[in-house]
Amino acid sequence: MLPPLSRADTSLLGRWWWTVDRWTLLAIGTLIGLGYVMMLAASPAVAERINQSRDIFILKQVFFLSLAGAIVVVVSLLSPRGVRRVALAGCLIALALTALTLVAGVEIKGARRWIALPGMSLQPSEFVKPCFAVVAAWLMAEGKRTAGFPGMLVAFGGFAVIAVLLKSQPDIGMLAVISGVFFTQLFVGGLNIVLVGIGLAGMAGAAVAAFIFFPHVHARVLNFLSQSSHTPPGGLHPGAPGADLMQNYQVMRSLEAFGNGGLWGRGPGEGRVKDVLPDAHADTVFAVAGEEFGMVLCLIILGLFAFIVLRGLLRLLGESDLFVILAATGLVASFGLQAFVNMASTLALIPTKGMTLPFLSYGGSSVLAVALGIGMLLALTRRRHGGELL
Repeated sequence: MLPPLSRADTSLLGRWWWTVDRWTLLAIGTLIGLGYVMMLAASPAVAERINQSRDIFILKQVFFLSLAGAIVVVVSLLSPRGVRRVALAGCLIALALTALTLVAGVEIKGARRWIALPGMSLQPSEFVKPCFAVVAAWLMAEGKRTAGFPGMLVAFGGFAVIAVLLKSQPDIGMLAVISGVFFTQLFVGGLNIVLVGIGLAGMAGAAVAAFIFFPHVHARVLNFLSQSSHTPPGGLHPGAPGADLMQNYQVMRSLEAFGNGGLWGRGPGEGRVKDVLPDAHADTVFAVAGEEFGMVLCLIILGLFAFIVLRGLLRLLGESDLFVILAATGLVASFGLQAFVNMASTLALIPTKGMTLPFLSYGGSSVLAVALGIGMLLALTRRRHGGELL
């Protein structure tokens, strides 16, 4: 048995343990543990339906979640300078690979977002989210700190490149999340309120343009409005592509799962809707949690995400380093927004978007990218014993 770490321990591990936010670390560990549970509950039915071994997704996700836990710890050991370097390198590599998907990517449901690798498909844009949040924060902070440094201009240039790449895939949902995070950082960084209004108007205009010019966005919004009006399945928008009709089918089955689960759930392994949910182990894993473990577990999951977001923001109170404030805000916003989009679309509160629930949904790229972002957040918010930031 390892001896308890002492506050007098000056080793790398000792200093890390007494300066890292252990409550957030505990919440992340709990989510990873729940990720194992949800894979055991949701993935065997999906594997059988596609004629694969019942354990195929479980074994893969055990590896991904174990690697994610290691990434969180290792990255959280970094200094702010180390975080900047990792984020810059990661952003450049992820952007290059995202561009590569347009010419050599795997096409799934009409979109080219993935690169085929042995045993998995890599979605590079997942890594753009946390890395660009940190890089944009550094550019904005450096622009304010160093006269003549065009930090804001370079940040907008990087955002424009990302927008063009994601629009070309297309991945409008990912672009919406990155845009939301970027404009949140601009607002926190002290952007003029008039410019904030112009930015919000621009985002609204972009949303209208996506509705008009992207058929799958158009179909999903119309089908969402049809569901909101309680139109039966046969009344779904007739022009919707098959993939989007499938998305609506998943939402209806998800709502059925929540209804079946009630307060306490049907019990582990007793869910029935997961047998007909195509993405029960991925995008709609929250519905499986609702059916088998009830509203109680769903509220616990919601509480964990809310705790991590609020805890991350509270750690910034009294912080004077603009880079740390902007980077941590961006990372927290990205994490919270991704969780919100998944849970809200599963509950039919917003139009459907194929976005994973952090640490709970199956997916190597998503799990590892989220772990990278959380590790950087923990690194940026570490404190010394006296309370000041490292």
